[in-house]
Amino acid sequence: MLDLLIEPLQYGFMQRSLLVAIIVGIICSVVGSYLMVRRLALLGDAISHSLLPGLAIAFVLGMNIYLGAFIAGVISAVIIGWIHTRSPIKEDAAMGIVFSAFFALGITLITTIQKSNKIDLNHFLFGNILGVTGAEVRDTAIIAVLVLLTVILLYKELLFYSFDPLGAQATGLPVQVFNSGLMILVALTVVASMKAVGVILVLSLLITPAATAYLLVPRLHQVMLVGAGMGVFSSISGMYLSYYYNLPSGPAIVLVVSILFFLALLFSPSYGILTHSKAIVEDK
Repeated sequence: MLDLLIEPLQYGFMQRSLLVAIIVGIICSVVGSYLMVRRLALLGDAISHSLLPGLAIAFVLGMNIYLGAFIAGVISAVIIGWIHTRSPIKEDAAMGIVFSAFFALGITLITTIQKSNKIDLNHFLFGNILGVTGAEVRDTAIIAVLVLLTVILLYKELLFYSFDPLGAQATGLPVQVFNSGLMILVALTVVASMKAVGVILVLSLLITPAATAYLLVPRLHQVMLVGAGMGVFSSISGMYLSYYYNLPSGPAIVLVVSILFFLALLFSPSYGILTHSKAIVEDK
């Protein structure tokens, strides 16, 4: 059994991949907890799909593609807020409009680039964690430190804002700043996760571990901790499944975290479909 765990670690690419998987599993779960509380799951999807044009444009200009992706994510968030505040369009509809437009533009640009450069950029759609370089591990770690430090330093304020934005505004907290800050945190997290699971699957890592933890524990900091643990477990398990069964790594990670969610949905002590109904019968 120990040999099965150690064998993949003899390869440098697996060491780098596992390290990135662990980092991504932690920060996605932490930031996703706020999206769960604010009921903004679609925001993660919108920003992740909106990264593609920035990625493609940065590639053409010879810039850092992750910087280009981050800028595109921030621009998409700004446009969503602008549409929502300047028109009767609801925020969820604005997200749908913006992310579909950015995603279509990104696919168009990537297809055009690939025709002339003969380079495959499709791995950004579905992830290619086995191909991460040392520089990408460093960049992912830097992003993770920035995100986690922000959450730690502003935990109380973000907690208040997340559960009661009107009350936070009444006490003088800069609600718009926190809203924009949360979008930036989501954009950074998606950029960090892009190589691991791709922009299409990143929403699962953002939402599913936090949703699973939400079924098991009552407080936000507990949701973050339990969700991070599940994110790490899912990432590592998915990588090992990918190694031993020749599965695509990103989808394997997402499948593991999805299985954990459905187990919690069925057997959660407080909300489980099977255990909770049984408890009700016993009470009667």
